Amino acid sequence: MTKEKRKAAEGGKQTGTSDPCGPITRKGALMSFLTKQFNDIPSKDIFGKCRYVSAFQKCNRVGEGTYGIVFRARDTTNNEIVALKKVRIDQEIFKDGFPVSGLREIQILKSCNHENVVQLKEVVVGNSLESIFLVMEFCEQDLASLLDNMESPFTESQVKCIVIQLLKGLRYLHANFIIHRDLKVSNLLLTDKGCLKIADFGLARYQSDSTKPMTPGLVTLWYRSPELLFGAKEQTTAVDMWAAGCILGELLAHKPLLPGVSEISQIELIIDLLGTPSETIWPDFSRLPALQNFTLKAQPYNNLKPKFAWLSSAGLRLLNFLFMYDPKKRASAEECLQSSYFKEAPLPCDPKLMPTFPHHRDLKNAPSVEAPSSSSNRLPAGFSICHSNYDNPRIDTVISGQISHVNS
Repeated sequence: MTKEKRKAAEGGKQTGTSDPCGPITRKGALMSFLTKQFNDIPSKDIFGKCRYVSAFQKCNRVGEGTYGIVFRARDTTNNEIVALKKVRIDQEIFKDGFPVSGLREIQILKSCNHENVVQLKEVVVGNSLESIFLVMEFCEQDLASLLDNMESPFTESQVKCIVIQLLKGLRYLHANFIIHRDLKVSNLLLTDKGCLKIADFGLARYQSDSTKPMTPGLVTLWYRSPELLFGAKEQTTAVDMWAAGCILGELLAHKPLLPGVSEISQIELIIDLLGTPSETIWPDFSRLPALQNFTLKAQPYNNLKPKFAWLSSAGLRLLNFLFMYDPKKRASAEECLQSSYFKEAPLPCDPKLMPTFPHHRDLKNAPSVEAPSSSSNRLPAGFSICHSNYDNPRIDTVISGQISHVNS
């Protein structure tokens, strides 16, 4: 090695003939691909355009999402309380680059701007390459821990308020071709001003015309739609609408509606509630992959009415519309918002009139925000917002094919 090359190696400098693709031996500098010379990086730009995580003071851990741990933190520059989500990175995966799930979540959240979708403020970094944090607006409650700790359930008026806000958030996401794919009560956040926010987009995807199949078993089991349980390759916004129906049923029943412990038991619970699907109500149903291996039990009755005997006919129509077996016939968020259920008594309450609750997530020994065991009994939830002044006739007509065998 010549004296010039040795000096360049020891000082982290490259000669004019150095390989621009070779390893960088000098920290705090970047090489120009035009001049092949190193340029010092100003200390304020050492982390790129991202701020350093030390600008935030961690207060406490509030939960854990699909792909990361969430902390409550304070921005030391303006004293704003935010949610700090550390992106979970598997070392085996990270050697091939930043996980695509994290990139997808950042991309989707940065593109969203709606009052019922959690806001991503910025991305900050730590000392190591795998220390990536998402800074999001902080919400005082998540629906799951709130339901587990409430002394009395939400009223039907408050339930309508929550569901309307959920549907408005879904209407915005689906209009922008975004499928959440992991809707559940623990992924719905509430502010002290009564505003609901859809959160945790770690499994979200853009809907496309691609024939490439999506992973079928990602949606949490209790909220998983029948087409996914039966192995359908295509995933549409109907996946989210089934989950919204499960959330509505859970809030009305004051406990999880379909708490299966396995995929087989989940299918059995759905059949017990809605009856056995057939080609009549779900064309091409018999061609789904899972049905090539076993036969479903015969259960001819739709039991939503006995399950919710106190619910109005408009409420039952809405539930049936959300629980259509055929995903092509299942309600869209826009159609649900037009339901007469939201304009009949009791009317949805105003979000600002919602009661406030202790901040269970901020307590040191706060309960888990994940779905409880099937033996857990939950209380319901609620919220409110504006409602439509006309009904959706499709809700009254399209359901007739699926509930013609209602057990009266």
